[in-house]
Amino acid sequence: MRPAGVKAVISDGWANGGNGTADLARAVVGMIESGQNAYKPLYDWNLPIEEKIKTIATEIYGADSVEYAAKAKNAVKSIKALGFDNLPVCIAKTQKSFTDNENKVGRPRGFSITVREFEFAAGAGFVIPIVGDIMRMPGLPAVPASEGMDIDNEGNVTGLS
Repeated sequence: MRPAGVKAVISDGWANGGNGTADLARAVVGMIESGQNAYKPLYDWNLPIEEKIKTIATEIYGADSVEYAAKAKNAVKSIKALGFDNLPVCIAKTQKSFTDNENKVGRPRGFSITVREFEFAAGAGFVIPIVGDIMRMPGLPAVPASEGMDIDNEGNVTGLS
């Protein structure tokens, strides 16, 4: 236990899979069951969808406000009509900045994020506001490797690594 009361647990799940995270899982369960944590949700799931997004944007990212593109405004109406407004929110944005602009690094101030559209993970139970110009399949390069591959008329393949 550290002076701040935080227990550090090594997890080597990358190398050892589930067995490598067993100690961490036990520590998390132990902390929860101890009743000594101060967890509280960031927002009430019963808030309107716009309030949930605003809470995340202002409390976590430090934004001053949230704006909605026309497509997103129409989607908010659909979200409410479908009853999805009681679902939690998971904002998809660049990992490079607290803003929706990957070029604004550090801890910017005085900015607004713009929700351009929504997706739904109905099975998982999330509404996903999409903000900024982001690649939606994480881990993929900006230029796919297939762009450098070719096959000639004789069947010779080039560009494989």
